[in-house]
Amino acid sequence: MFEFDSVPDRKNTGSLKWDRYAGRDVIPLWVADMDFPSAPEIVDALRARVEHKIFGYTIPYDEVVQEVLQYLQRRHTIAARPEWLVWMPGLVPALNLICRAFGEPGDAVMTCVPVYPPFLSAPIFQDRKRITVPLLLQNERWGFDWDAMEQAVTKNTRLFILCHPHNPVGRVWRREELEQLLDFCERHDLILISDEIHCDLILDDVPWTPTLALGERAARRVITLHAPSKTYNLPGLACAYAVIPDAGLRTTFRRATRGIITEINAFGYAGCAAAYRYGEPWRQEALAYLRGNCDLVYSFVKERMPAIKLHPMEATYLAWLDVRGLNLDRPHNFFEEAGVGLSNGEDFGAPGFLRLNFGCPRSRLLTGLERMAEALDT
Repeated sequence: MFEFDSVPDRKNTGSLKWDRYAGRDVIPLWVADMDFPSAPEIVDALRARVEHKIFGYTIPYDEVVQEVLQYLQRRHTIAARPEWLVWMPGLVPALNLICRAFGEPGDAVMTCVPVYPPFLSAPIFQDRKRITVPLLLQNERWGFDWDAMEQAVTKNTRLFILCHPHNPVGRVWRREELEQLLDFCERHDLILISDEIHCDLILDDVPWTPTLALGERAARRVITLHAPSKTYNLPGLACAYAVIPDAGLRTTFRRATRGIITEINAFGYAGCAAAYRYGEPWRQEALAYLRGNCDLVYSFVKERMPAIKLHPMEATYLAWLDVRGLNLDRPHNFFEEAGVGLSNGEDFGAPGFLRLNFGCPRSRLLTGLERMAEALDT
């Protein structure tokens, strides 16, 4: 029904993903945007916005606010209020502003690695200390190292930033894990920031628990971050939002945004509203296609590149490859020279790993995997 097998030409469009390799025969399977056309209803909504012909400063109007509130209720069972929403042009500025808003220069921010690189850079950019604790891999499953977290936290730690579902290891944290993490944050008086931008891209039949669903104690110290960008392939529309039930946290955060964040892109609002109102059929078909791509990556790696380890993942369209067994000095460069652009694990705090984005037409994915296998064979 939708165009997942078409192979779009994204060259000469200012694409961050593709322009990195402009003029080179390299298939970009790195940054997390998909090579899929967006849902037709979203395109129609943007076209209708263009036809209005006036593109003035735009505030969050009732339609988009109501669509977000209905989405939060439908998907997360969160009865949010309009005032809980703080609109942002993306998750990265939100992370940086949160690090700036809470605590003072020299205070600490904790997270677990490997993790999405802005989790690691935001504390440093905002003059905070960064505390990283490696995730544990036990029985083919990534999890928290609670003892190491207790040893690493300091009296000056103010925030814990969680990726849920986790980018890049693909874990969907279970309710009991979230409860234990909230216990940890209460014990050390930490604000818990939960990036849930990949929550609508769950591949396995596993339960999804929003962090704010943990009740009143979560409402007092949790800030969740959302956007339609990953699910519906809209990152270029630059529209995201924080959900902050606690009035004190919300006031502190808004104060940090003054003079820095102004109005959000008018097309971002239009795309967001259309995605949540009309995008479910497209999302379901995209999930089915991504599951097929994920199965392809698993089987191909097992059969053609057995020295690479790929542990089971539950969500996202990002495969986390353990390439330490290849004994390559610079694995990222090795595969790039073979014509495949992957994300370097060093940027996630995990040298010896690579991240592969399989959110693309299957033919393009297969070509990339074949190039990787051929490079290893030779």
